[in-house]
Amino acid sequence: MPKNLPFVDIVIVGSGASGGACAWKLSESGAKVVLLEQGDWFDQNDYPGDTNDWEIKQKNSFHFNPNIRNLSNDYEILDKNSDIHPLMYNAVGGSTHHWTAHTPRFHPSDFRVNSLDGVAFDWPISYWDLEKYYDLNDIMMGCSGINGDPANPPRSERPMPPLPLGEDGKKIAEAADRLGWHWWPSDSYQASEDYKGRVGWNNHGTFASKKQWQSVASTDITYIKPAIENGLEVRTNCAVQNISVDNAGKLTGVIYVDNRGNQFFQEAGKVILACNGIGTPRILLNSKSKNFPDGLANSSGLVGKNLMFHPYASVNGYFNEDVNYSLGPLANIIIVQEFYETDPNRNFVRGYSFQMARSNGPAHTALGTGNINNVIWGKEHHNEFKRRFKKSLGMAIISEDLPELHNRVEIDESKTDKNGIPLPKIFYKTSENTRNLLNHGMKSAEKLLLEAGSYEVNHNPLLQTAGWHLMGTAKMGEDPIHSVVNSNCETHDVENLYIIDGSVFTTSAAVNPTPTIQAIALRTADIILRS
Repeated sequence: MPKNLPFVDIVIVGSGASGGACAWKLSESGAKVVLLEQGDWFDQNDYPGDTNDWEIKQKNSFHFNPNIRNLSNDYEILDKNSDIHPLMYNAVGGSTHHWTAHTPRFHPSDFRVNSLDGVAFDWPISYWDLEKYYDLNDIMMGCSGINGDPANPPRSERPMPPLPLGEDGKKIAEAADRLGWHWWPSDSYQASEDYKGRVGWNNHGTFASKKQWQSVASTDITYIKPAIENGLEVRTNCAVQNISVDNAGKLTGVIYVDNRGNQFFQEAGKVILACNGIGTPRILLNSKSKNFPDGLANSSGLVGKNLMFHPYASVNGYFNEDVNYSLGPLANIIIVQEFYETDPNRNFVRGYSFQMARSNGPAHTALGTGNINNVIWGKEHHNEFKRRFKKSLGMAIISEDLPELHNRVEIDESKTDKNGIPLPKIFYKTSENTRNLLNHGMKSAEKLLLEAGSYEVNHNPLLQTAGWHLMGTAKMGEDPIHSVVNSNCETHDVENLYIIDGSVFTTSAAVNPTPTIQAIALRTADIILRS
């Protein structure tokens, strides 16, 4: 039997982008809030960098994929039936320790894709419902950027100027200008100057320096530490087994196990799930009871359904000259949104954006990492290395992923993690629409790179290890038959149970989701405080 703990007002499960933001906002009210995190505090000195083996660490102990990283606080994701492998990180701050911090906002049109294009669903909220929370989050996380982008609505000034384009960024920007294509400096939660105790961008390059990482916002620093000052209690190494309800189906709290195998019941008035598009449905589907035999909050049958990623393709271009791969961040340089909205003349609906990415370090270059074509081995290997190293730029195509019921998260009752909790199993196949979209994106990216002076390009039509963005598995909507949570992010089936991570996304848009996730989390906290 679990040990009973004293009642608290609110339990938040997960301390990443959404959980951290929500915890801070709620902590300002004086409510008793407990934040449960499966991982531990992260020491920034553990970032790979400043050592000769930093690239090796990126391929094992600091890999994006938990199945490869396999640290003590990771759980396996059964992904053999998925075209894309999910990426995440368990720690206080979650995957904000493990990202490039590219942070464009959704467009207003992204909330109305059914009305505009007759596909998927409209959101029950709009861009304008989130606008002030986008603005607040930009201040808290520290946004580097510049106003005036014609692809987006006017907005408040960013706290910091944009990251420098660099000579390689200028090369791409000038090529886009010659083609008459939209481009804009990327919004980034990497500080371009010293900001609230964070080190400003310092020209140390792509992941090769601890100082480079320390300029990137993570919620343990931006949100959770100030929340602790407000009275937030953070408990680490806590794996939530299930959400508890009484015989009447009323929420009572959560059951979790610590890293010593001790089981606890935390009684709470409200529970907020912030565990991403895989972790959240995992907990709900494991929370079966007499009143909820198919999993908690799942009367619609949609918990775990409509899994969305952002399918990525990439195109690398090779140049005769050195393009200074190490002088700036890996990404967050330029975003191109020329092909963002639906065009009836194309063989797909919705659209994509693409962004410039700098090339790999020496080890990754030598191994052919990130290239569709393997490097030449044997006597020509060194010549091939010299041809590639410091001489390539990439364009990463990020596609809108439309929701489909067959793309889903399930629970495998026969396989468990170290705590005995059944593991998530995912099923995901790229659609014909996505493939057509990515093919168009690769042709566009190739055209841009050739215009910029590349003499050769190669394509990767679908990046398998690119499941950074986990969305859609607890859909937001006002109709309880066709959604899991309402517009306030409260589940239709269980009062006082909220979901605030990317799983509530109705559609995915074609830009990185984190600012939208955090805006939703801040808005939900406001709603809870007013209730």
